[in-house]
Amino acid sequence: MNRNDVTEKIITNKVLNDIKWCDVAQKVGLSKEWVTAACLGQMTLNAEQAKIIGDIFELTTEEQKWLQVVPYKGSLPSPVPTDPLIYRWYEIVSVYGTTIKELIHEEFGDGIMSAIDFSMDIVRESDPKGDRVNVVLSGKFLPYKQY
Repeated sequence: MNRNDVTEKIITNKVLNDIKWCDVAQKVGLSKEWVTAACLGQMTLNAEQAKIIGDIFELTTEEQKWLQVVPYKGSLPSPVPTDPLIYRWYEIVSVYGTTIKELIHEEFGDGIMSAIDFSMDIVRESDPKGDRVNVVLSGKFLPYKQY
């Protein structure tokens, strides 16, 4: 048994029981984005959160313990993703990454946007030409220090 086995069990039970991530997040009391990442093995749950997830996805006590272990982060299986949706994110970073970097440095200076002190919101926007995906990423700016 390992963390990947638990992730696979969560995904299996989600599919078999028609579970929605937003419903899981509501029961945990956190955003659907963070809870989904946790269920997919990218975040660490505390004991109370792991118990809630365990109840929803029919996990054993041992499997719930795996949800509380700090994971190896990074979920893509290859350098260039083959899943079309994930590839588009790769494409966005490939095309606009240097622009994003330049504009952040111009506005904030030399540093990075945190992926630790971070939030994300994904919502559907109605549009007459076809619904749109609105993704808002918000990360604390961390300047490089001189020493």
